[in-house]
Amino acid sequence: MSRCLISHSELQGFIERCMTAVGTKPHHARSLAEVLVEGDHRGHYSHGLNRMDMYVKDIKSGICAKDGEPVVEKESAATALVDGKNLLGPVVGNFCMKLAIKKAKEAGIGWVVAHGSNHYGIAGYYAMQALKENMIGMSFTNTSPLVVPTRGKECTLGTNPISMAAPANGGDSFVLDMATSAVALGKVELHERRGDSIPEGWGCDAQGKLSTDPKRVLQGGGLVPIGGSEATGGYKGYGLGMMVEVFCGILAGAQYSKHVRTWKVTDRVANLGQCFVAINPENFAPGFSDRMSDLLSIQRGLDPADPGCPVLAAGDPERIHMDECKKIGGISYHLKVVNYMNECAKSIGVSSLLPCDKLIPN
Repeated sequence: MSRCLISHSELQGFIERCMTAVGTKPHHARSLAEVLVEGDHRGHYSHGLNRMDMYVKDIKSGICAKDGEPVVEKESAATALVDGKNLLGPVVGNFCMKLAIKKAKEAGIGWVVAHGSNHYGIAGYYAMQALKENMIGMSFTNTSPLVVPTRGKECTLGTNPISMAAPANGGDSFVLDMATSAVALGKVELHERRGDSIPEGWGCDAQGKLSTDPKRVLQGGGLVPIGGSEATGGYKGYGLGMMVEVFCGILAGAQYSKHVRTWKVTDRVANLGQCFVAINPENFAPGFSDRMSDLLSIQRGLDPADPGCPVLAAGDPERIHMDECKKIGGISYHLKVVNYMNECAKSIGVSSLLPCDKLIPN
């Protein structure tokens, strides 16, 4: 099926209209829309428009708060504990990262954790905010238990993403944004929605056996940690997922592990834990950006194993995708996803829908 081309402004406006239609404050809706659009712009389709219906449902049902703002409960010169007041994740994330950057300007580092938060989109969105201040940024979040630990059959950890952004010269940067599972759940969902199988090593069935059937993974199975099986290093991804849980659920006093509500079962508030870090390189050895540029050049300058596939650094695939979006004049979506979200919009009384007239070949 053809793909549909949609501009940034069309996407931004559509998501804002849908969110405000169910009672979201306009500036909260704007924060959410910006994160989702940026996710798709960077090629992380699992965390963009594909997720909008989830946020709509959370606000409409009242399981996610639409009034109020995050509150600082405790702080020192370099640290803070924030109560997200059960608001939309991007609202909490923006508040916390702004605070972490402010503290890093004053103390060299800002380490802020939050409880009472919700799904916040791509972790890299928050880490990259530090780049604007020529700082290193990091962001972590726990999630609903979707990952089966090495040697296990039950999901007891989330996809628990890690993100780290570091500035180099001339606007260049290193931007790592990854789940500690082999993939994000949204990628399995997209394959299931399109009727496609998934690569082996993404997830397992209810017996803990690797499966290429997205339905088996989504219905009774789970994702597997980075590395896949124990023989191929899955225990390393498992350990990284636990590390994120320590920074988020444990340090912030939020829900953690299997105590976090089941994915998409909104019978209680999520109370996710999240962590935001900003580090000012000026407080350390001089010449950080110069060395960072050299480090990136070393990797990118390697002779590739396949002449058609140059060696990339973290963040380069996203830049390539953004360049392609600029070239074609928008972001391309599978038509099924656009139609699905338009139906969601209609169900809440939104009449100004996403356009489907700009089709491009698959």
